[in-house]
Amino acid sequence: MKIKFCRICKGENMTDYLNLGEMAPADSFVNSSSKDTQSYFPLEVCLCDSCGMSQLNYTVPPDILYQNEYPYESSITETGRRHFHNMANEVVSEVNLKKNDLVLDIGSNVGVLLQGFANKECEVLGIEPAENIAKKANVSGINTINDFVSQNLAKSIVEDYGKAEAICITNVFAHIHDLHDLMASIDLMLSKEGSFIIEAPHFLSLVENLEYDTIYHEHLLYITIKPLSKLFTKFGFVINDVKKVQIHGGSVRIYISRVGTRSVSSNVQSIIDDEVSAGLFDKKRLNEFKVKVEEHRKSLRDLILSLHKRGCRIAAVSAPAKGMTLLNYCGLDNKIIDFVTEKSLLKIGKFTPGGLIPVFSDEYLLEKMPDYALLLAWNFKKEIIQNLKKYTDSGGKFIIPIPTPVLD
Repeated sequence: MKIKFCRICKGENMTDYLNLGEMAPADSFVNSSSKDTQSYFPLEVCLCDSCGMSQLNYTVPPDILYQNEYPYESSITETGRRHFHNMANEVVSEVNLKKNDLVLDIGSNVGVLLQGFANKECEVLGIEPAENIAKKANVSGINTINDFVSQNLAKSIVEDYGKAEAICITNVFAHIHDLHDLMASIDLMLSKEGSFIIEAPHFLSLVENLEYDTIYHEHLLYITIKPLSKLFTKFGFVINDVKKVQIHGGSVRIYISRVGTRSVSSNVQSIIDDEVSAGLFDKKRLNEFKVKVEEHRKSLRDLILSLHKRGCRIAAVSAPAKGMTLLNYCGLDNKIIDFVTEKSLLKIGKFTPGGLIPVFSDEYLLEKMPDYALLLAWNFKKEIIQNLKKYTDSGGKFIIPIPTPVLD
């Protein structure tokens, strides 16, 4: 549905500035039987003229995005697993969690972050709307509720488990359309002295490093600290610290608590100043970003097509959601890209949304040895290239698309 007001401040004046076209949802990998029945939705970013939050101007219903064989697993890379366990260690220290304190994770996926807290002897509970993913978490021993977060669910959790000393939401806060309902739910579930911790890609990194592939239907918001403060104030919360983290091309870890319970770090204003200086709330600067995105599309497409016309065989490696935005926006479909390889069993044997490129295991890359491999999960570049060292040792070359297309 087309939004009528800002998800943060409810302002009605929105300015569209980046249109990536109509796309199939980035995680809607298809089987042979469903190749002809894909659904497409607008993918366009707008700026709230009132609070300055960039966001999608259209919301795809969450039951379409998350509850039908959702294919993302947070445990798929060693880099990701290590990151989440380090995050758990930091939160335990920063929030001063103690043995048996309850930690909730909203959008907990297979429970990698919660496992880190369990290793510290905290009681853990996940909330995960994707049925197949929640089942995996429960099988692995992480207590997980298969549902969307809501005030009714929050009341039920408090009755059954008590209040949480920490509530985390990693790479999921930006997926939620009704943030006011989310904050009301957090208010119900969090203890008086507890902390709410958000981790998400930072819009500052997205703009400065041209990471526009991070824009897809699940990502309704493009996180900046300045407008978030207004939302939290409405519910009696305040941002008391912000830390920069390198995961996913540049993210922020935001610590939020009830007003008056914790001191506010100077980091908060420092990052807001950086956002203002970078022009993230300036329509002229955002229009310049749009132009650079269009130029990048032409640059990457020209490179791939020139290789293709020379008779080079081209594959893609990894199939993250961001990669689907890149492929579809740049018009790189199964006529140009021979296949995609993946580690995730949830994607192997299917076809990419939109371009319908067949997905095989990583071993297929070594079997077929295409001349070039477009690395879609560029944020895990080091780990993936090391894992596929046999490919480069045998003469294969990677194409790194972001921030500037280069041959590696």
